[in-house]
Amino acid sequence: MSYVEDVSPGSGALPPRAWYAASDAKALSLNGSWRFRLSATADAEDESFAAPGHDAGDWAEVVVPGHWVLQGHGSPIYTNHLYPFPVDPPRVPTENPTGDHLRVFDLPEDWPALTEGGAVLRFDGVESCARVWLNGTDIGEFKGSRLPHEFAVGHLLKTVGNVLAVRVHQWSAGSYLEDQDQWWLPGIFRDVTLLHRPAGSALDFFVRASYDHVTGEGTLCVDSDVDGRVTVPALDIDVATGEAVTVPVEPWSAETPRLYDGELVTEGERIPLRIGFRTVSLEDGLIKVNGTAVLFKGVNRHEWHPVRGRALDLETMREDVLLMKRHNINAVRTSHYPPHPAFLGLCDEYGLWVIDECDLETHGFVEQDWRDNPVDDDRWTPALLDRAARMVERDKNHPSVVIWSLGNEAGTGRGLTAMAEWIRGRDTSRLVHYEGDLDCRDTDMYSRMYAFHDEVERIGRGLDGGTAKRRRLPFVLCEYGHAMGNGPGGLADYQRLFESHERLQGGFVWEWIDHGIEDGRYAYAYGGDFGEELHDGNFVCDGLLFPDRTPSPGLVEFKKVIEPVRIEGDGADGTVRVTNAHDFADLSALAFTWSYQVDGETVETGPLSVPPLAPGESADVKLPRPPVDGRGAETSWTVRALLAADTAWAARGHPVAWGQFAAAARPRPAVVPTAAPVAGERLITLGPASFDARTGTPTSIGGVAVEGLRLDVWRAPTDNDDGAEWQADTRYGVLWRDLGLHRMRHRLDAIELGDDSLTVRTRVAPAAREVGLATVYRWTSDGSRLRLTVSVAPEGNWTLPLPRLGIRFGLAGADRVTWFGGGPGEAYPDSRAASTVCRWQSTVDDLQTPYVRPQENGARADVRWAELGGLRIEGDPEFWFSARRWTNEQLDAARHRTDLVPGPTVWVNLDHGQHGIGSQSCGPGPLPRYFLHAGPAEFSFVFAETG
Repeated sequence: MSYVEDVSPGSGALPPRAWYAASDAKALSLNGSWRFRLSATADAEDESFAAPGHDAGDWAEVVVPGHWVLQGHGSPIYTNHLYPFPVDPPRVPTENPTGDHLRVFDLPEDWPALTEGGAVLRFDGVESCARVWLNGTDIGEFKGSRLPHEFAVGHLLKTVGNVLAVRVHQWSAGSYLEDQDQWWLPGIFRDVTLLHRPAGSALDFFVRASYDHVTGEGTLCVDSDVDGRVTVPALDIDVATGEAVTVPVEPWSAETPRLYDGELVTEGERIPLRIGFRTVSLEDGLIKVNGTAVLFKGVNRHEWHPVRGRALDLETMREDVLLMKRHNINAVRTSHYPPHPAFLGLCDEYGLWVIDECDLETHGFVEQDWRDNPVDDDRWTPALLDRAARMVERDKNHPSVVIWSLGNEAGTGRGLTAMAEWIRGRDTSRLVHYEGDLDCRDTDMYSRMYAFHDEVERIGRGLDGGTAKRRRLPFVLCEYGHAMGNGPGGLADYQRLFESHERLQGGFVWEWIDHGIEDGRYAYAYGGDFGEELHDGNFVCDGLLFPDRTPSPGLVEFKKVIEPVRIEGDGADGTVRVTNAHDFADLSALAFTWSYQVDGETVETGPLSVPPLAPGESADVKLPRPPVDGRGAETSWTVRALLAADTAWAARGHPVAWGQFAAAARPRPAVVPTAAPVAGERLITLGPASFDARTGTPTSIGGVAVEGLRLDVWRAPTDNDDGAEWQADTRYGVLWRDLGLHRMRHRLDAIELGDDSLTVRTRVAPAAREVGLATVYRWTSDGSRLRLTVSVAPEGNWTLPLPRLGIRFGLAGADRVTWFGGGPGEAYPDSRAASTVCRWQSTVDDLQTPYVRPQENGARADVRWAELGGLRIEGDPEFWFSARRWTNEQLDAARHRTDLVPGPTVWVNLDHGQHGIGSQSCGPGPLPRYFLHAGPAEFSFVFAETG
């Protein structure tokens, strides 16, 4: 099995070429059910299975495309960067799961005669190394899991009874080049196709379609290995291959993805073309398309499905693209490998900028200070160049691809330079990216991951230092806003920087989807749930989508932050400023509406006339007179930008952007103390409430039983609270636990009955520590309502912020919740841009955000009042509200969704403050202005029984 550990890319495969979905030549999909046998080692079985007539009747069956470990054969493995085998390149373990695959097929009746032309067998993706036989003949082996490989097989085909045998090894020398942060999932996971190659059919072709933004003309030239003609009926083009033609065109961009249908006709084949005219350039230190600098509002996208892994079908890919478009995303980095080629066709069609990344990552070598890194070892350079070529040649005809990326987290070295030089020699129409090249020797942009806000601002101002070349280049955050669990926070702060400094051309949130594997034990499994010896836990669940493609609150927040229209206003004077933040499109595709709210309820709506502003233009627009007299109430305006007509990606009325602004402030709740506390043997009564005479805690308010009301500072740490291991000094989730904030003790110091108040003095502090919070609860009543004022004073040297500050209590029988405040989803101090102040309703269960690993979630911001379980609660000032059927401690203890078992009590948190979220699971924590410092605080709540 020497080929398994050979550093070469393989043997027998045809040169790489352009991929296209269809032509008039015949094609036969070999997807479907295959016979399968799993062996523990690469050489456990001989090669006799590849011979025709081999009896595989007792073999299992697997579906291709697919991964055998997701079909009951072995187990998946998740590591972020550690190789799950000894690092001894190019050697791999003897224990090397190997899957033998067999498929017997007949040629269709309409397949051309075997003497007419040839045939090509194409594999679009196999992990990690495959050897192939057809009808007993060894036709070659290959590595490069996420790249296509084709073999000439026409001379081997039979009309009936063809036997295709594929031996797939999980580990190979190629595995050292594929250490991406994802599950290790062996198998034939992309399409297998037999292509007829008629005499005179096209081999390779390159559609070069540029655009001159000065003249408005496009120039088309299709280079082809086989002579032919190119037609584009809509442009009256009919030219020979290799001949350039210039005509007036509408350009392609991510905002206006104009494609022209064309055709490449050779003697033996007709190939449909979808042509987009656009020019990518590095000009004035900026990435420009069609003469305009672009701002990337992007995501990193791994391919993922919770059942099928990386074996995606077209509709799943389409769902991804539609979700991106509907959430204002305009760019995708294909982390960290070329995607299924059909995905790029969808990006062409619907409009997304694409950074197409090579199937290369050697991150595990960081553990030995990059010693023996393949990208700096000449023996591996042919494999690197093969991977670069297979990406570029496959994807070169997609207008959506504007940047080639050499790979990810592979250190630096001569191999990367060779890749960059080859790419530039082959394709001058795109730019080159690689994040690890800090001196920008081989790249056209300065790219970083997870740079803190202050550093990004310095870079934007040109104060970052570095080489002279680097300082002249644009800056892109190829990864930022780590979307693991609750978060990311701080997106709006990044976006303000991007829009303030021309050099900052945006970034790509990490990442698109949680890689949870559907599992009846846990709902969704993550690293370690399959008994892996080495794993990185739920670090694989760090997406803006949950595994089932439900948008997370992080995606809703991102949509708001990157809106292509800015709507800002002053509700008091009735003026709205609308700014077009598109790069190319005007606002003619949008319709604007206004609505007027009184105490959170919309009382009237209407259209708003906004001119079709060009990109970058602003206009001040006057709102109508308030439709009702809102005196004595809180009033506000909301202006929305909606699609004016159906588009390819969303229906008419789809919300694109919105802005909300107050007109009149909210009157504060007032309770004039008139009732006096009355002491009994076991209870103290005050107005509608009863209190335990020993503890001073309320037991009921009216007819509503109340349990365990007290100060609460603990939240189940988020993934971002817990932070990354390399940021030990600011991992507040860990530090909070070390301090003991999850086990605070409550000492009663005094219960004082005044003429019109009940005062309870306590000290709240963690065991074994001297710090504490002197906490005073002061209760007053007007006879029907009850007001609680909480005063908190820190004692001792508090060096840490608090997770939260507020009160918690339990209610029985609560189900539906109505509130006036931020919604409809959760929000936190640095992730609240998408929170709309209105009246909302929900069940307690629907208030929860079902993160794959349970953690703090579900808080609603800016709440004026909330009603649940028979109580109405008003806040002074506004508060954060959450309610759940388990305690914060139970939430903290849970590791999977299935660990959370609803109890009979609904636990309610009314918070004066919450600590920010940040994205420290792999990036910066919250900015200092979002810290909840332990300082003196006072806040009030008014309780009343709902009638």
